Amino acid sequence: MDELSIGGAWLYSPRVWPDQRGRFFELFRGQEFARDLGYRLEVAQVNCSVSHRGVIRGIHFADVPPGEAKFVCCVQGRILDVVVDLRAGSPTFRRWQAVELAGADGRAVFLAEGLGHAFTPLSDEATVVYLCSTGYDPDAEHGVHPLDPDLGIGWPAGADVVLSGKDAAAPGLAEALRLGLLPGYDACLARARALRDTP
Repeated sequence: MDELSIGGAWLYSPRVWPDQRGRFFELFRGQEFARDLGYRLEVAQVNCSVSHRGVIRGIHFADVPPGEAKFVCCVQGRILDVVVDLRAGSPTFRRWQAVELAGADGRAVFLAEGLGHAFTPLSDEATVVYLCSTGYDPDAEHGVHPLDPDLGIGWPAGADVVLSGKDAAAPGLAEALRLGLLPGYDACLARARALRDTP
């Protein structure tokens, strides 16, 4: 696991074993995760989404506590996976980082509670699987508009953007902050400490 430029976001790059049958890699290793991050990822839900080119899913986040950590991988096709620091008071607040994930290489992104997540396919179709630390709770989940010019995310050009109704209606970052929707940096740090202190 290699830490990205936003604290709490990590890139997992497994070793891939190719042979005449195809290829094999270990998509998730709990022991390595616990060694690098200091706690085990408790998986409460596993989601799978299939998206076409032009679709943007996100930017999604959940109230902290408890928050929702995600371990995200692309199992078919290619995606641009985006992590956004939405933690009010964070030294990297507003920063985003994009990583290309592809079904062929097995790389995955982990994002801790409080970080925002979004992605878009780079191939005609892409299948994304993500392990979630908490189950879906519509009352605790929120979004920030993925095309907010204050964030300026570098989405790929050339395809008509397709958003869900919920994502299209999401507030911009400044409005989400004004409404008190964003998680606080201190609450996110406290959540991470509590996870590390859990036997």
